[in-house]
Amino acid sequence: MAPGRRASAADVVVVGGGLIGLASAAELAERGLTVTLLADPRPGEASPAAAGMLAPSVERANGAAHRFAVAARDRYPSYVARLAERTGLTVPLNRLGIFELALDERSAAELRALAGPRGDGGTAAWLDAAQLAAEEPALGHAAGALLQPDDGAVDNVVLIRALEALLATETRVRVLRLPAQSVALGDDRAEVVTRGGERVSCARVVLAAGAWAGQIAGLPRSVPVEPLRGQMIALASSPLRHVVYGAGGYVVPREDGRTLVGATMERVAFDATTTRPALDQMRATGTAICPALAGARLIAGWAGLRPVTPDMLPIIGPDPDRPSLLYACGHSRNGILMAPLTADVVADLVTGAVPKWDLSPFRMERFG
Repeated sequence: MAPGRRASAADVVVVGGGLIGLASAAELAERGLTVTLLADPRPGEASPAAAGMLAPSVERANGAAHRFAVAARDRYPSYVARLAERTGLTVPLNRLGIFELALDERSAAELRALAGPRGDGGTAAWLDAAQLAAEEPALGHAAGALLQPDDGAVDNVVLIRALEALLATETRVRVLRLPAQSVALGDDRAEVVTRGGERVSCARVVLAAGAWAGQIAGLPRSVPVEPLRGQMIALASSPLRHVVYGAGGYVVPREDGRTLVGATMERVAFDATTTRPALDQMRATGTAICPALAGARLIAGWAGLRPVTPDMLPIIGPDPDRPSLLYACGHSRNGILMAPLTADVVADLVTGAVPKWDLSPFRMERFG
């Protein structure tokens, strides 16, 4: 080893300090494993930039992928309750449901046709204009809405804060504010080298590096994850109680009196800057959904880099050729939704437990 370089060991090295990485490190430690978490902050990280929507009924997948997403949503109440017990931090969780808004009669007819029981056990309810206005007076201009009653949103920024607080007290977790530079992977052992030169040996590496997952030397294959920029704004008004989709975007009320409006989908590599046209577009989207937001003061605009795969589904599971590497990346638009359940599955796979969910839609092998 070169002079000045440190060596250490852990049962697991988790690469990435977003919600997937934080939740995975916490769950692995809960099961008695020692963890080194490489959590190097990067501009444009998706986890703090997201709106925190839990919307598997709106942004639907198919088959086992949809069942996993629904289970991930339903994991949240017990998850945030457990975090509150352990940290004293209450993570705001909105389970009032999500409205898919119809702004004209044509879209009303299309959404009305989707009302009723769904195959996953849920039921979508149609609200006509009068019923919608009774629920949300600020939506009195709309022709109606489809209510997905089990969906909602979590305050992802507070969730990050709670997980960081939990890990700060967890003796089995060591957090390094360093990025991973390279990995050396055997069948049952691995080594991760940080950009600072520290070498960490371990039995498993969990790759949870978001949009940067493919930028580590030594990976056994190309990781098909790319960044897609999403720009959002926050407005100093909160006329709504429900999350609302419509007009090509969405609005998410926060308990602190803000409303988030998003979001663009832009292929601009790792450029996490904001642009005036996009922020203006978000203002127009928010006003179209909820006219009461028209005069609200703009608090902030920002951009996040979603880690997107070609089929918009995550990559979860071991590498087919290097079982010491476990993927937990590429969650696309659903990283917040899937973080707690992904952490459960990661811990199952590392400890040899059989996951309760069919992970076949998420295998790396699907990309050839």
